[in-house]
Amino acid sequence: MTDSYVYAAARTPFGKFSGSLAGVRPDDLAALAVRGVLAKVPGLEPGEIDDVVWGNANGAGEDNRNVGRMAVLLAGLPTSVPATTVDRLCGSSLDAAIIASRAIETGDADIVLTGGVESMSRAPWVLPKPDRAYPAGNMTAVSTTLGWRLVNERMPKEWTVSLGEANEQLADRFAVPRERQDEFSVRSHQLADAAWTAGFYDDLVVPVEVDAKGNTLTRDEGIRPGSTVDKLGALKPSFRPDGVITAGNASPLSDGASAVLLGSSAAAARIGADPLARVAGRGVFALDPQMFGFAPVEAANRALKSAGITWSDVSAVELNEAFAVQSLACVDAWKIDPSIVNTKGGAIALGHPLGASGGRLLATLAHRLTESGERWGVAAICIGVGQALAVVLENVRETH
Repeated sequence: MTDSYVYAAARTPFGKFSGSLAGVRPDDLAALAVRGVLAKVPGLEPGEIDDVVWGNANGAGEDNRNVGRMAVLLAGLPTSVPATTVDRLCGSSLDAAIIASRAIETGDADIVLTGGVESMSRAPWVLPKPDRAYPAGNMTAVSTTLGWRLVNERMPKEWTVSLGEANEQLADRFAVPRERQDEFSVRSHQLADAAWTAGFYDDLVVPVEVDAKGNTLTRDEGIRPGSTVDKLGALKPSFRPDGVITAGNASPLSDGASAVLLGSSAAAARIGADPLARVAGRGVFALDPQMFGFAPVEAANRALKSAGITWSDVSAVELNEAFAVQSLACVDAWKIDPSIVNTKGGAIALGHPLGASGGRLLATLAHRLTESGERWGVAAICIGVGQALAVVLENVRETH
């Protein structure tokens, strides 16, 4: 067994639903992320990449079933570079990195390119095939953008509630008030804006040309630095008339792609760079589907156990902010200092293009550790239908 390392990362800016990236196909976004990460390791011959593992939650349209392979071809890599696409919904690109790290550690590969993409703006409507030929009645098109679709009638109703209703139930269960959720959301926007202003994302984000006129998107589109608790408090609940979840304290529908290059220590010379961080632990967990927002708690605990450390060793946490309430419930359960969580902003501000978010978390965590010189960090993400993933990184660039 050998260790696996994060060597480089890049992502596109994350665009708002029907925003600047809505005119860009997901396979093109993926190719941009591939080219972006390889530009950071110019000494690497692309033909040296053993495999590409890509994440994507909606393969029903232009994602074309195996968007990882499409990205490799569109990015101009040699046709000899293989690729697969994995789907663990919101956790897809973090799952891709986990799969790659295992392949490296077992000796099946030395260099693996991972990442993920989602265009929620361009996710198609789908029609179920009829039970018999030439039906006389109408058919209803179903959106593939987010959530349950074409639900099996055998599924218990309590499992198939909307994502928002599931998190209203979390708010009830853990008594997380609306104001606290709004405060958390304002913090996300403020920290994201501060991180961009300070230049933290300059080396992580590659611009996207969005139209034939040469206009480009260079910054995450959903950040609202002027957000305040009062402004968010004026928003109406989205899922219950008397609910606590609004468009302001939940992550938005988004478009974007991310890429992370992993390799063994022996691959450093071929990659032409020193690694940023070691993949030290992994965790996966699942519970009742409607409780998905709380699943990162045990996934991260398992990753820590795998790494042989405890929460007292951890200095940085990247937790995907699907909803403010589920993020707060996880932070409370871990009993950690909230100030170490998402210090460069989170998904509520940056956006949550499903298949790309895990790669963003891992990349941000590796760069946070490099910036601070601290040793241990955790990336965790909740996943619809009751799952979660987590990865522990160890900084290998700085003296601790």
